[in-house]
Amino acid sequence: ARGFSLPLERPGDCGDARYFDISRLACGPCGAHQRQSAGGSSCECQPGYRMVSSNGGSSVICEKCPANMSGVTQDGWNCISCPKGLTSEGKCKCLNNEILVERSVDGILLDEALCIHCNGSEQSFSASDSSGNRCVRCEQTFINVTKSCDCSSPNVLTGGLCFSANENLPPKGVATVRFGQLGITLTSTWFLKNLQSSASACWLYSNLTACQALGNMCVMNMNSLSSSSTDACGLFQYIYINTARLGIVHSISFWRHNLPWLYYGDQPGLASQVLEANDFPTTFSFKGTDKDVKLKFIAASFDAAGNFLKWQNLEGGILQLCSDTQTRLNAAYTFGTTYQQSCEISVSKILLDFANPIFYDLFLEYNGDNGQQYLWAVPVLNLNLQYSEMFINQGSNMNNWLLTRRFFLVDALSGKENDLGKLPRVIRIASKITIRIRLVSHTQRGTIYPPLITVAYTDVLVQNPETQSVMVSFSVSYEMDQSEAQVQTDITLGVLGGLAVLWSLLKTAGWKRRTGSSIIDLQTVFKFLLFYAGDLANVFFVITVGTGIYWLVFFKAQQFVSVLLPLPSQEEYFVTYIACAFSLKALQFLQLLVSQLTIDIFFIDWERPKGKVLKAVEGEGVIKSAAAPVSIWRTYFIANEWNEIQTVRKINHLFQVLAVLFFLEVVGFSNLALMDSSSSLTRSSDSYIAPWSRILRFGVSAALWLAIALLQIIFFSVFYERFVEDKISQFVDLCCMSNISVFLLSHSCFGYYIHGRSVHGHADTNMEEMNMNLKREAENLCSQRGLLPNTDGQTFQISISRKMRLHYDRIHETLTRKHGPARLLDSSANTFEQSTRAYNTMNKFLGSFIDHVHKEMDYIVKDKLLLERILGMEFMEPIEKSIFYNDEGHSFRYVLYYGNETTLLIFDILFFSVVDLASQSFILAAILTYLQQEIFRFIRNTLGQKNLASKTLVDERFLI
Repeated sequence: ARGFSLPLERPGDCGDARYFDISRLACGPCGAHQRQSAGGSSCECQPGYRMVSSNGGSSVICEKCPANMSGVTQDGWNCISCPKGLTSEGKCKCLNNEILVERSVDGILLDEALCIHCNGSEQSFSASDSSGNRCVRCEQTFINVTKSCDCSSPNVLTGGLCFSANENLPPKGVATVRFGQLGITLTSTWFLKNLQSSASACWLYSNLTACQALGNMCVMNMNSLSSSSTDACGLFQYIYINTARLGIVHSISFWRHNLPWLYYGDQPGLASQVLEANDFPTTFSFKGTDKDVKLKFIAASFDAAGNFLKWQNLEGGILQLCSDTQTRLNAAYTFGTTYQQSCEISVSKILLDFANPIFYDLFLEYNGDNGQQYLWAVPVLNLNLQYSEMFINQGSNMNNWLLTRRFFLVDALSGKENDLGKLPRVIRIASKITIRIRLVSHTQRGTIYPPLITVAYTDVLVQNPETQSVMVSFSVSYEMDQSEAQVQTDITLGVLGGLAVLWSLLKTAGWKRRTGSSIIDLQTVFKFLLFYAGDLANVFFVITVGTGIYWLVFFKAQQFVSVLLPLPSQEEYFVTYIACAFSLKALQFLQLLVSQLTIDIFFIDWERPKGKVLKAVEGEGVIKSAAAPVSIWRTYFIANEWNEIQTVRKINHLFQVLAVLFFLEVVGFSNLALMDSSSSLTRSSDSYIAPWSRILRFGVSAALWLAIALLQIIFFSVFYERFVEDKISQFVDLCCMSNISVFLLSHSCFGYYIHGRSVHGHADTNMEEMNMNLKREAENLCSQRGLLPNTDGQTFQISISRKMRLHYDRIHETLTRKHGPARLLDSSANTFEQSTRAYNTMNKFLGSFIDHVHKEMDYIVKDKLLLERILGMEFMEPIEKSIFYNDEGHSFRYVLYYGNETTLLIFDILFFSVVDLASQSFILAAILTYLQQEIFRFIRNTLGQKNLASKTLVDERFLI
């Protein structure tokens, strides 16, 4: 690699005596009496030497000129006598208004150079041009003022123009530009050369390009107006005020004849009149034969000197500094499509592409009733505007805005304070451009207010253009007055929130009745807050889902534009509602989980011994007869079945997540969440993709979750449970066939009872007898399964008395065990005996309770009132007797996942939405939602299994 290396040399490294050899990419020595040429890539003869031959590079031969012809011709090939002396380059020089002549008309070299004086008298009025080669007519102001080509004192020479001292000239201009962000004020070379002459020519002669150039310099100075300053804007304002006699253009009071239109005026409240007093005289529609979604922006462009360049259509990406495809650039001007584009551009590229600023007056084109095309002026809000103190803080109050007209993208001219060929010290870049389009309130035909373009400039101190960069952005936003929607949302929230308070109070009252407590304590207040959290979460969920679906339907489906999406800043309240809904619903879900993991449950075994068996009495050496033991396997079987249905849901959560993700990402429903008017589910790869709307993302995902969940629930309820399997009903049937009843207490004095007492008397039997029992039951040859004679009611809601609860707790104290045996044969006999005795006692007590043995703790069976069913509470208090309420809907499911599908579904939707809104990724949201479902399902199964083993004395090792 070293053999192919070479040192880096630049033309600037070569010095005067060497040149840069472009073939060797290195510096080479010049010959005798030679020096580096102006381009640096060859040698040239030193002053006083002429070229004899030259083949480029160092192939130059120089010869000294004789003493009587010491000058060298302009082309460097000949020597010549110079009567008026030599320049530092050894060439002949002439006086002002003289041109140098070295050859005759036929090309013959003269022995002595001639300096021909240009005729500056009347009729000719000529002077030498900038190169000194020709006599040309002198500038007209010289002729007008002095009748010659000389602007002698006391006349005023400025910017190459001559003005009479007797004329009423505008005030002396200040050629400074202030860069407020950097705190720098520069004396601009461009202003120094052109400001006074432009102002004077505009003031005295109404010169159109001079007036435009003066206006451009005012725009470069950020339209800064100050009554005490005579900068570019001060001079423009001076001329504007004193030329009222010239009249106005197109009946626009702010547009003076011969002057560019820079301001709308500074009267308080004028901005709101400009932006809202008149509607834009055309309408927009998204669909149908009258579809019109194009915003026809057109700009009149001017160069810095004030020359009109051309009309430019913005669809060419004129204002978009970031490079992109033409299709995406044009998407910015499709009505209803929120457009955002940002990129980082190096300062070197900016200096290369925008060496000379271009100024724009923006209009919106439309067709009049007579078919004539018209232009509507688009106002500009310059966020860098420097004005009087009352306007320093622009704020969001429209009445404080000072609207302007003209703007530029890059100014690399005014920041030059030296030779125009050098780099500017400061450049000013339009780093943020936004076109705001506002919909007229209550319009049904797509009427808008005049658009507003907002420009924010960034001042950049040029130090190293290759490493410096600037972030720029361009956007088009659509907005409408959201205050009415916000008021309606607040009213809905207030009304539903008030109803949630009442509903939570009823729930708290019902909970107090079910716990058997009559005093209002801290626990009651805490329980009310938990109830209210869940109900308020439902309120927020209903409002956010309704809002999301409303915007999704009405924005995407509208033909004539009547609504526009809220801006990202206006979506904050919506995101806040979702966050509140999720937080409160998570609190309710955790409370539900805890309550289900702490229920009291016991399996009542109705099986009676069949006969007696002989049993050896330990320690006595004798054999006695005893009742045949009842098999525990039926209880284990029911416990396992209960353990399995603890997390059964009406929907398959894996299918739910995959289906939602399929419709969003594969089918393309996610495209409905883009902030554009298209309702298509597919987008081409080269088309512009609008930003996401958080409201639409939530609306689309929530609608899909609800729709797919509803279809699953309908399928599960109508088809699957009816024709495949209904695990809840099957569990009740298994209890009856196993001769096991389930006694559940979800509250201190409230719970559920599943009557599983077999109508056949025994369940511990062989297959033949079991089949015979089933056949008899199918043929109605035995009694019915219900708790009451001649009824089928097997499930009940129970409200037990305090006396019953106290007796239950006394037995339960010895029944509950916190640590089971490590192995089947590892525990002490005392522990087993104590547990067995407690189990038998509880089984006997609950069985006798169901059989009405305890008259002091008896119960009655009745139906719930309609209002009790609606409110989910009991009006009667079980003081003397417990109450069994007939239940045909298997309401014991409320202590399982199965009976809380609504809460689980809303929690899943909110979890999915919160993750999506935070990450803007449906895939990540789906993955995390599935993971949290599995985690909570594992927790519910694991801890529920431990609670089941603890409360029923079923060894956890038999729960599989």
